[in-house]
Order: sequence, then C-alpha cells, then structure tokens
Amino acid sequence: MIKLTRRAVMMAAAASGLPSLSWAENLPAIHVVEGSGCECCKQWTNYLRENGFQVTSEERFGTLLMQHKIDLGVPIELTSCHTGSVDGYFLEGHVPADDIRRLLQERPEALGLTVPGMPYGSPGMGPETKRDAYDVLLVRRDGTSEVFTRYPEAS
Repeated sequence: MIKLTRRAVMMAAAASGLPSLSWAENLPAIHVVEGSGCECCKQWTNYLRENGFQVTSEERFGTLLMQHKIDLGVPIELTSCHTGSVDGYFLEGHVPADDIRRLLQERPEALGLTVPGMPYGSPGMGPETKRDAYDVLLVRRDGTSEVFTRYPEAS
C-alpha cells in the first residue's frame, strides 16, 4: 500500500508539471469587487488566479462600488476600477502579484496598495512588454501614500 505524505504529493506534482501547491497554501484568499461589465476587472481577477491566488469576486455598480472603496479607506484621488481585499489590506486597481506577495510578507502598517487610474501594460491592461511607466502606491493608515514599487516604461 502506498503511503501518501505531503512530501510525496509535492514530489508528484513537481514531476507531473503541475503548478506547485506551496504558494496556494501560504497565500490568503483575495476578494475582488469588480465594476459591473468591466472587462479589465475580469482580466485582473484571472491574472491573480494564474499567479496562484485563490480569488472570489462580485460585481457592483456605481455608488455601491464607490461606497465599498470609501469603506476600505481608498483615497478618492487614488481609485481605479476594481478593489480587492486580502488579509486586512485593500488592493485598488491593477496591482501586480509580486507586490501583493511583498505586502503580505512585509506586513507594513498600511491600508493597502493602489495603482491609480488604469495604466497601459499593468496586469489586465495590455501587454507588459508595451507598458507605460506607473507606480504602485502604499497607502498609510493616515491617508498619506508613498511609492511601493516603480515600474518603468517598457523599452
């Protein structure tokens, strides 16, 4: 009889070419509130899944979506189209997966991350190889923000 251990399952997954389970085990789920009918919201949600996150989503329209952002503490001037929530932080707009992982690892005293607007080439907004320059901002609990990661224009 074969004894299944965690190690055996991980080795079998690696040998079969399946994605590793280690990220999924360590990452909390992200809940995304998307704008009704917004295709880029769905693209970002799919991008998160492709990068190992467990994601739930729902659609809200107009003032219901804006109220959700306000309730989470997203500054109005730093909004985008969709808002994620993960482990006590908000994720506003097209935040890259690596920045979410870094946020969860470093656990800064903050409300969350935002990519204001909808920069071309950010996750879910076109090819990264043609991206415009953009910043991921960390929003502190007092409402101030600072650059968390800078993404230069693709060359």
